[in-house]
Amino acid sequence: MENTLVLLLLLPILFLAFQIIKRRQKSLNPLPPGPPGLPLIGNFHQLDATPPHEYFWKLSKKYGPLIYLKLGSRPVVVANSSKMAEDILKTQDINFCSRPNMLGLRKLSYEGFDIAFAPYSEYWREMRKTCVLHLLSAKRVQSFAPTREDEVSRMIQKISLQAASGSVVDLTERIVFLTSTIICRVAFGKRYEPGSGEGKHFREMIKEFQTMLSAFYFTDYFPWIGWVDKLTGKISRLEKIFKVWDSFYQQLIDEHLHPDRLKSTTECDMVDILLQLRQESSFDLPLDHIKAVLMALLGAYDVWKLMESGVEEGDATTFKNDQEALILIHQGLDDKMFKKFANATTSK
Repeated sequence: MENTLVLLLLLPILFLAFQIIKRRQKSLNPLPPGPPGLPLIGNFHQLDATPPHEYFWKLSKKYGPLIYLKLGSRPVVVANSSKMAEDILKTQDINFCSRPNMLGLRKLSYEGFDIAFAPYSEYWREMRKTCVLHLLSAKRVQSFAPTREDEVSRMIQKISLQAASGSVVDLTERIVFLTSTIICRVAFGKRYEPGSGEGKHFREMIKEFQTMLSAFYFTDYFPWIGWVDKLTGKISRLEKIFKVWDSFYQQLIDEHLHPDRLKSTTECDMVDILLQLRQESSFDLPLDHIKAVLMALLGAYDVWKLMESGVEEGDATTFKNDQEALILIHQGLDDKMFKKFANATTSK
């Protein structure tokens, strides 16, 4: 009984001490203004169906160009002016350049050993140097010109056949497929025909990858109830798609290391370049890190997602007129290839 009374007396004192310490910390490290939140959940209850950029714009009218929020246990600072954006992205870029440590992102990027999501560190600087000097240098991009020209020629042939038969040509669908196929061939030397079994499987992998990468995980915002992710099956689903992609990357690497392929092909893709750097460079590049880089190179998943959600459902972007479409295509082709394309689309 006495212990209970002592505990009841101590609780208000501890609460007051906690509030005093918290206020002192705020005075020493003042935070930007923002809407008041609730314990544990922060400002989550204030988010609604309004698009985030509109919601934050409304908050900026009340709290100014820099706003502080708390989403669960995760602090968030929102910049709502060009001046603040410049300070963050240019003046203070080293302090803000690392990505948030999110569960789905961390798992699918092999604990952040890719290019896009790796934290700012010596490893990131080395990988950036590898990209600039070896993967995306002007000379390397130019070496992929035959691949781009081959895919453009294939597209022109298909458009010519459709135009000759009087069929309607969906330029959006063709351009989406052209872009994604070029990326796949340049990255790992494969092309996926629409409608084929392999192509459908690849798009399903891309769709599930995108879903789990952007999914909401309680672990990210409420670590103390992270077990809910296991209960809902999200962790097992994340592990499953990770293993699927890990097997895919490993198969690509095994195919590129196979002696018969090395003798039979002269086309060099980015997997070949990374494997060559692994053997020749003094920079340590384990296979898992190569797989993580391949994950970043698969930025084509956005293109495939567009194909999945737009082209197949009939909601593809339409051009105002043929001239607008031709101007867009001309930006990506040289004059010789563009003339072939224009002749193919206008002939019947």
